[in-house]
Amino acid sequence: MLNLKVFNYTIGEFQDKTLTPDQVKREWIIGRATTCDFVLATPEVSRVHGRIGYDEGQYYFSDLGSTDGSRVNHETAMVNQRYALKPDDIIRIGDFVLAVQGMERNLETTISNHKIIETNVASWTQEDLTVKCIRIIEETEDVKTFSFVAEPAISFAYQPGQFVTLNLNIEGKTVRRAYSISSTPTRPHLLEITVKRVPSPPNLPNVPPGLVSNWLHDRLKVGDQIQLSGGPMGKFTCAKDANPKLLLISAGSGVTPMISMSRWIYDTAGKQDVIFVYCGRRRKDIIMEQELQLMAARNPNFHLAISLTQPEPGETWLGYRGRLSEQMLSTMVSDFKERSVYVCGPDGFMKGVKTLLGNMGLPPENYHEESFGVGKKQAKVTSPSTPKTSTVSQPTASTQPTSSKPNVSTKPAIAFIESGKNVTCDDQESILEVAQQEGINIRSGCMQGVCGACKKRKRKGNIRYEGEPDGLDQQEQEEGFILPCIAYAVDEVEIEA
Repeated sequence: MLNLKVFNYTIGEFQDKTLTPDQVKREWIIGRATTCDFVLATPEVSRVHGRIGYDEGQYYFSDLGSTDGSRVNHETAMVNQRYALKPDDIIRIGDFVLAVQGMERNLETTISNHKIIETNVASWTQEDLTVKCIRIIEETEDVKTFSFVAEPAISFAYQPGQFVTLNLNIEGKTVRRAYSISSTPTRPHLLEITVKRVPSPPNLPNVPPGLVSNWLHDRLKVGDQIQLSGGPMGKFTCAKDANPKLLLISAGSGVTPMISMSRWIYDTAGKQDVIFVYCGRRRKDIIMEQELQLMAARNPNFHLAISLTQPEPGETWLGYRGRLSEQMLSTMVSDFKERSVYVCGPDGFMKGVKTLLGNMGLPPENYHEESFGVGKKQAKVTSPSTPKTSTVSQPTASTQPTSSKPNVSTKPAIAFIESGKNVTCDDQESILEVAQQEGINIRSGCMQGVCGACKKRKRKGNIRYEGEPDGLDQQEQEEGFILPCIAYAVDEVEIEA
């Protein structure tokens, strides 16, 4: 490990830093940008100024082409030149001084000691968890990243791309909302969500703005505590994808699960070839643009393509312009048919991309989308054993499910086996709603049949769904699992709850 004393007499700032390398993390970025590992917040420091790296038992400092330069022991640092560090060395960046206090060069010893410490840290479970906000980062004029830790500390274990459900009390009412996790599980002591403010639509002023998103922006402060409902959820992740080529397509705040996946791939030195396509209106709306550019600059297997639909007048923009089209996508990704494709963004954007890729011939099994935030789907009746529909829109007609209910005369009733309660109900209340009225605790998240948080096994009886049970895969459906949030009893139903 490397111990540094960082101080700035001009602004009276002093801090101690300890850098602990492991098999994944072996370099730390220094700069003014909030995404840096060392944030030195003065104008003399470039947004990405320099880095400290560890290689074969030695620590190095490098200047990354900063505007005002760096000095190592009174010597001006050449750009991208590695300077070996030793105890009592001094690095000067603007008015900041980074003094090397001491170091341990043996990485294996460091990792072993780090693992001993880790064994004393609890892991994230499916139970509700109270976390504290320790940092709020303004990414753009209407997007903030909220950083949380648990006290006592836990290790946040999840799959990159998953989401978490916030359980909040807003004006005396309990409100739950799901947000993608934007941090990466390779940095397990911190959990982050990146949230966009949601105003009323310009053409629909009577539609209320985003309740939870705006509450987080306006009310949540550093030091405040909130509750997470259950552990990580969702199946939108590339963690188990064996395809050596990935295509990540996002728009707006849909970038958040993609950032998590990209950080994970970068931190684990993944060998996958990644093309990251980000669509936005204006350049100032691009979330974490600098971090994406930095990943692209430092990882030869990570390629970034940004398209703007409404560049600012007079703004110099040499990237792509306009909405995604067959020609643009073919230019960005000539081998897209060979890639696993992950899509996240506004509902209309995802529908358009899904249709576009289907028309261009992407194999359906290569398409994945995150949809827990989309509007509730049109009600439809489905058989309990009906598999999910094709994941990519193909240019052929599809058969729609029937809209009539099964002809069953038995009055709907639900037997909750584990709770020992038998409830007569009507067909207008979901199984989850009936359970909540009876005080039966079934963990839930999106309430739209997407996240899969509420899944329970059905032992007998018939149900109908309102919407597709996207939170279940075909095997789970065949094993008898249902999603109570969108499932309605048709006759006498027994479930394990």
